[in-house]
Amino acid sequence: MKQFFKFVLASFVGFILSGIFLLVVFALLVGVIISSAGSDNGPAVDSNSILYMKIDYPITERTAVKPFRGLSFLGLDEDKSVGLNDLLAGIRKAKTDSHIKGIFLDESYMMQGQATTEELRNALIDFKKSGKFIVAYSEIYTQGFYYLASVADKIYINPKGIIEFKGFSSDVTFLKGALDKLGIEAQIIKVGTYKSAVEPYFLTKMSDANREQVTSYLGSMYDHFLTGISASRHINKDSLFNYANNGLIQEPEDALKYKLIDGLKYKDEILSDLKGRTDVKEKDNLKSVEVADYIKSASDDEDSTDKDAEKNSSSKNRIAVIYATGEISGGDGDDNSIGSERISRAIRKARTDDKVKAVVLRVNSPGGSSMASDVIWREVSLTKKVKPIIVSMGDVAASGGYYIACAADSIYAEPNTITGSIGIFAVLPNMQKFFNDKLGITFDGVKTGKYADLGDVSRPLTPEERALLQKSINRGYDTFTKAVADGRKKTQAYINSIGQGRVWTGEQALKNGLVDKLGNMSDAIESAAKKAGIKEYRLVNYPEQKSPFSKLSQGLSAEVKAHFIKAELGENYKYYEQIKGVTQLMRTPQARLPYTVEIK
Repeated sequence: MKQFFKFVLASFVGFILSGIFLLVVFALLVGVIISSAGSDNGPAVDSNSILYMKIDYPITERTAVKPFRGLSFLGLDEDKSVGLNDLLAGIRKAKTDSHIKGIFLDESYMMQGQATTEELRNALIDFKKSGKFIVAYSEIYTQGFYYLASVADKIYINPKGIIEFKGFSSDVTFLKGALDKLGIEAQIIKVGTYKSAVEPYFLTKMSDANREQVTSYLGSMYDHFLTGISASRHINKDSLFNYANNGLIQEPEDALKYKLIDGLKYKDEILSDLKGRTDVKEKDNLKSVEVADYIKSASDDEDSTDKDAEKNSSSKNRIAVIYATGEISGGDGDDNSIGSERISRAIRKARTDDKVKAVVLRVNSPGGSSMASDVIWREVSLTKKVKPIIVSMGDVAASGGYYIACAADSIYAEPNTITGSIGIFAVLPNMQKFFNDKLGITFDGVKTGKYADLGDVSRPLTPEERALLQKSINRGYDTFTKAVADGRKKTQAYINSIGQGRVWTGEQALKNGLVDKLGNMSDAIESAAKKAGIKEYRLVNYPEQKSPFSKLSQGLSAEVKAHFIKAELGENYKYYEQIKGVTQLMRTPQARLPYTVEIK
């Protein structure tokens, strides 16, 4: 017994000492993080430097707060991803920075939407007004990166490289065949001829209406793509269409022949060219600063979305920029999803703050829960009564994403923003055959009312149940179209005529009255300031991003999990996300974009 107590006592002491040791190690780690976060203002920018831009990561609306940025452990590599807000701020700063002589666009995969690329491209066009150069180089030019790079003074490609110039396509994956094999029927209740989010569950190919709308908005986006390149490269738009349509751009030599690029060069030749442009001797190292590092050294004010933020930083007036990014659902959400509670709270905070004179709601969302969308719409409507609220649309602001925007004073969109999709749907699976025939499982029970088990997936809907659900969906659509009609000052009949779930580009939406102007975030901010009657102001960003320590305690495990899944699946990660999203479709009525739009 004595030996037993000795053993227990020794184990207890060892446990205490180990705990103290781990606590000390954790404290040291936290100290390193705090020290790094507090002292890292980025490297000093040398004179005759080049701003180096290689965007090989998805661009979020704003730079994420990450607890271990710049560190590498647990398989998490150093993260140099930068949000759109900081990328634009960095380009604007470089325009007037005497230390920066030009921009070098290196190979980028442009994993973001068309509107984000458009904002970056316009920022680069504005940068060129300074007289500074932009040089682009890549071994592989995707169409997205070429569109961005087309504004450069010189465009080069590796002599053995690849350039895509073939036109746009958009594919939909249909699941009906797989569901049939499993014995699962997708019971669809919807309003909107063009509301095609549910088509993959009960069709094997596009409906005629869906094919019509996709042809329309894809054609609009492609026309804008060709128009932009035509203006930058001084090539006739019809000629560009012909090059793509007839497959004339297959090799780097083809791109050079038809003047899409300016030369075939290896990376060492590009570096020599850049040294010559910055008066650096061939034997010396090129002076450059990565955009992620430059932003740290260039911006003293974290609210740097506006081009005049620095000169207005001392003003007591505020303009609140509220970021609504991702799918819409109830609850809090996070920086990559729209929780109705979190966004509503942010709008209320801006509305009740006397220092905030106007609000800009930045929407980048395919929609989601119709109820959660209505909750946010209500806060936008209340805000409009007391101060200006302007919407700036990103890559997509459709369905529920349009619902939360429609009550604003005015709406800005990029020409290639995806918007509209005014419609409602619900999906309820009937898994009776799957349970009975595939698994041999049967169900039986009792109920106290005719509709007590409405929504039971183990059996099909009765005609009466389907009628009840259709009535609910119709009511949701009527609420949606009335909200849009009131916000846009149109008749409900007119909104219904351009609604029905139909998707539009920003350019098309301007013509049919769903948006007011084509423009970017800065344009929306300037409009908000003008409507509020203020010239001097600071920007404040909402919702507040989670601190590194809250991420440590709440979200690190999810972040680590997502990192490894992405690393393993690569480009197929999008299918994993789509599978996860199927369960959401089957919970509540949805105001959601027909599907993920991917331009190839």
